[in-house]
Amino acid sequence: MSPIQLSTEAPAARRRPILPADLALAGAAITFTSLYLTAGALTPLLVVYREQWNFPPSLLTLAFAVYAIGFLAAVLTVGSLSDHVGRRPVLIGALLIQILSNLVFLVATDVGCVIAGRIVQGLAGGAATTAFTATLVELAPPNRKRLGTILGSVGLTGGLGLGSLLAGLAIQLTTAANTIIFVALTIITILGAVVVALSPETVTRAPGALRSLLPRITFPPATRKEFAAAAPVVAAVWMLAGLSGGLAPSMVRSVFHLNSGLLNGLAGFIAPATSAVIGLVFARVDSRHAMTIGIYASIIGAIGIISGVYAGSLATMIIGQAIAGVGFGASFTAALRLIFPLAATHQRAGVVGGIYLVSYLAFGVPIVIEGELTRPLGEIPAVSLYTGVAIILALISLIAQLRLKRNPRSAAGPACTSLMRASGASTPARDDTPA
Repeated sequence: MSPIQLSTEAPAARRRPILPADLALAGAAITFTSLYLTAGALTPLLVVYREQWNFPPSLLTLAFAVYAIGFLAAVLTVGSLSDHVGRRPVLIGALLIQILSNLVFLVATDVGCVIAGRIVQGLAGGAATTAFTATLVELAPPNRKRLGTILGSVGLTGGLGLGSLLAGLAIQLTTAANTIIFVALTIITILGAVVVALSPETVTRAPGALRSLLPRITFPPATRKEFAAAAPVVAAVWMLAGLSGGLAPSMVRSVFHLNSGLLNGLAGFIAPATSAVIGLVFARVDSRHAMTIGIYASIIGAIGIISGVYAGSLATMIIGQAIAGVGFGASFTAALRLIFPLAATHQRAGVVGGIYLVSYLAFGVPIVIEGELTRPLGEIPAVSLYTGVAIILALISLIAQLRLKRNPRSAAGPACTSLMRASGASTPARDDTPA
């Protein structure tokens, strides 16, 4: 059944112009990417704001990290709302919130405005991400559903990287980068809202909308060992993502003494761009193998980053960021593929909530602590401590993964093990379809 046939709109509403599914898919992918273009654009712009308003490093890291507060608040409450009220209402609402955040940045006069705008931006991202991810899969042709998954993955990480790079170019080449960036992104978002409004609805309205607003974080027994083994490296790679987005652009100026908007943007671009590519390349690699590669890459990347900082070599730091991006793309995707198949369908929303909670807490909280430590310890020692914690977390996951590799039955949990014995299977079944 095609996505258009899933629409349950009233006949009068159906007669309005509705985009064909392929055009709607392209429009949804571009609009979803634009959300993360905006989030990525703040990476080099925060350095510009700090120059203009002369606020301390702790406020710079706070302005970067509060995005996680808004994102988590939205994804844990309205993350499942579109399953009940439809994709379109949730997406249009999220895009209107995104426009509001763009306007806040456009007229911002101090770092307080930027912090408020980042929280609102996080709310928009959290509200839209799950609904857009589902929409892209549902609008994809029946024989190409994996295309929807790919567009969602590339749109998120690729959008972050491209947003940082384009903003860096605007800073380098113009004197009105903030205005140019947020006027352009506001226009794109408005056009995206029109596309969403004219796209076919892909789900049937269902009861339980109010109940879906209650935050759900659950880990069924069958998922707990796998989650415990993956959670430390998930935290590590999101910490390194926070370093690339929240610290690296600022360090281009403060540590390497280079006054270049383009290099600021490049420092924020390299890790998410690499992650997007690796996520696609590793889509067919065995999940456990991909996880192990990702852990090693995150450790090597973290060492490369801090080595570049101590050696005064920006090139070494950027290479380290790229390797850390490999770690993110391989291990985070593998974590989803290893954990999801162990949960029943009705349990997966709670599992998603738990994974997002670990991810965005690791993305936001440690970088705020690092910012607070910069004044008493100095910038380089604070970054060293931050990176060291990420390495320790990755090593914890490496030990846990090696144990699971030696004893694969233990990852399945009692319920799955009983099922395997009944069916005569020797190892747990895995669904290696990318999440």
